[in-house]
Amino acid sequence: MDPTTDNARNTGDPGRARASLEALRAEIAKAVVGQDPAVTGLVVALLCRGHVLLEGVPGVAKTLLVRALASALELDTKRVQFTPDLMPSDITGSLVYDTRTAEFSFQPGPVFTNLLLADEINRTPPKTQSSLLEAMEERQVTVDGTPRPLPDPFLVAATQNPVEYEGTYPLPEAQLDRFLLKLTIPLPSRQEEIDVLTRHADGFNPRDLHAAGVRSVAGPADLEAARAAVAKTTISPEITAYVVDICRTTRESPSLTLGVSPRGATALLATARAWAWLTGRDYVIPDDVKALALPTLRHRVQLRPEAEMEGVTADSVINAILTHVPVPR
Repeated sequence: MDPTTDNARNTGDPGRARASLEALRAEIAKAVVGQDPAVTGLVVALLCRGHVLLEGVPGVAKTLLVRALASALELDTKRVQFTPDLMPSDITGSLVYDTRTAEFSFQPGPVFTNLLLADEINRTPPKTQSSLLEAMEERQVTVDGTPRPLPDPFLVAATQNPVEYEGTYPLPEAQLDRFLLKLTIPLPSRQEEIDVLTRHADGFNPRDLHAAGVRSVAGPADLEAARAAVAKTTISPEITAYVVDICRTTRESPSLTLGVSPRGATALLATARAWAWLTGRDYVIPDDVKALALPTLRHRVQLRPEAEMEGVTADSVINAILTHVPVPR
């Protein structure tokens, strides 16, 4: 392990913590080609203690991205494949009768981890989807009336396929609102796809990140130092009003049946604050709000059917609002 990294973890210095988190891109790039915005979004979510919804067609390295992030951050990770027959106890854990002691003991489920990859979350019924609500919001799981705290940090990275709807259960608005960010994972460019194939031809094994050279460059102590620094990042009253104006305008848009709630406004302020700190500033500017507006708000609005039929998207509505709302000087 790099001694300077180890020292940063011991001192909790925010400057070194920022450098460690910035080094994530280089480490994850050893396993994943491109996808810098998704990597940044996952780091922002960790800084804000939020969760991420990853949307992309199969085969664009969503699972590999989360696994590489966990390795580079020295965090525990577990993966659950969501299927129609998955039960809530398969995620949270359950009480198991021990014949040796003649007592029931709690067997933790995969949710007791740092990074939970909920693969194809929309393939399981709402009852099982809702089993994550308490974990995501309260950072605990209650079984048989006993609350059990989850590890810190704790992040749910849920994936869903945007093109296949047969046999799926769309996430209800209440659960979508629990995700801090919705990140779209695009198909790679031609050159990026050539790089992917070249790596595989040279023997790259996505199941062996250690062989790919991915190492730990940060840890929980770095995250704690970074979170403390983010909390001290200054937000002026003008920026707060700017965020409120953006969110209130979504509620008045003729293209939307559902606008952004106050929880969404709070989320946008938090993500803009984290982004400002990651870029090296101790204060938030309007560009920070604009940079995080799409991933923070796109899943918190609902299009009118007639607007959707005309080809309007949530992203296009939010972009139009960003150009319309006056920017503070």
